[in-house]
Amino acid sequence: MKKTQKLHIYKYQGAGNDFLLLDNRKGIYSHLDYKQIARLCDRRFGVGADGLMLLEDHAEYPFCMRFFNSDGMPGSMCGNGGRCISAFALKLGIVQENTPFSFWSSDGAHQASVISRHDEQCMVRLQMRDLECYAFNKNSDVFLLDTGSPHYVMFRKDIQNIDVVSEGRKIRFSEDFPLGVNVDFAEREGELLTVRTYERGVEDETFSCGTGAVASAIAESLREYTLPGKHRTDISTKGGQLQVDFEIVIAPKNPPETNFFACPPHFSLYRHRVFKNIFLEGFATFVFEAEVQPDL
Repeated sequence: MKKTQKLHIYKYQGAGNDFLLLDNRKGIYSHLDYKQIARLCDRRFGVGADGLMLLEDHAEYPFCMRFFNSDGMPGSMCGNGGRCISAFALKLGIVQENTPFSFWSSDGAHQASVISRHDEQCMVRLQMRDLECYAFNKNSDVFLLDTGSPHYVMFRKDIQNIDVVSEGRKIRFSEDFPLGVNVDFAEREGELLTVRTYERGVEDETFSCGTGAVASAIAESLREYTLPGKHRTDISTKGGQLQVDFEIVIAPKNPPETNFFACPPHFSLYRHRVFKNIFLEGFATFVFEAEVQPDL
C-alpha cells in the first residue's frame, strides 16, 4: 500500500486489553509491515494498543482474524482479541446479535456469539480450543498450558504486590522457553480468581489476557483436583472481570499425541484429563474510530 494512504482504524477493548482493528476484506492493508504496526501500537508515538488485528475474508467462514502483537510481529491466538473482533464483525454487519457464528484464527476455527449489546458495549462469548495436555512442576505451584497461546501459570499469595514486569520478564526470557512464554500470576480471593499477566510480544503487564484467564482457570482446577463435570470460574483482572466455563472429562486410556510447546525437563507432561467446551465470556467495547497515517 502507499505510505500516504490513511488507515481507517477502530479501537476496541476487552477488560482493558485494547486493540486496533482494520477492515481488510478488500486487502488494502495487507502490506502493513511490522515497523508500521509497532509504531501504531506505541503508546507514546502512535495510537496505542496491546495489539492490532486485520479482519479478512475467508472462503469457509464469515471472516478471518489475523493478529499482531504490539511489537508488530504475528501473534498466536488472543482470547480478548477474539471477543473484540467478534464485536467489530457485528458493527460491520458481518454477523448478527445472539446468533452463533464461527471465524478462523491462527489456531483454527472458533465459535462465538454476541449475546447482548448496549450501545457500543457487547457481551461476547467465545469458544476456545480443547485442551488435551498440560505440564506442571511437582516442586512448585506452576503449570504450563497452551490455550491457543503458551502460558506459565504460577500461584502466589499477595499478587497485588508482585512486580509482574520484572518477575514475568525473567521467566519469559529464561532458557527454559526459547520461543518465549506468557506468564500469569494467580491467586484465589473469595469468589474470584485474581490473575495478572505479563504478555510476550507486548513485553509488559496487560490489564487482562483472555488466553491467560483460561489457562489460570484450568490450572486452578488441576491444582485443586476438581472432579469431572462442568465448571465456571469468575476471573478478576486489572481491567475488569471475565468468566471462564469448561468441562472436565477423563482422558482415554491411550490418549492421542498432542503438540505441546517446549516443555522444560523439570516439568512433567500429563494427559490424564481433557478440557472441553471451553468458553471465555466478557464485555468487548468500541472505544473510537479515526483515520491515521501508517507512518505516524
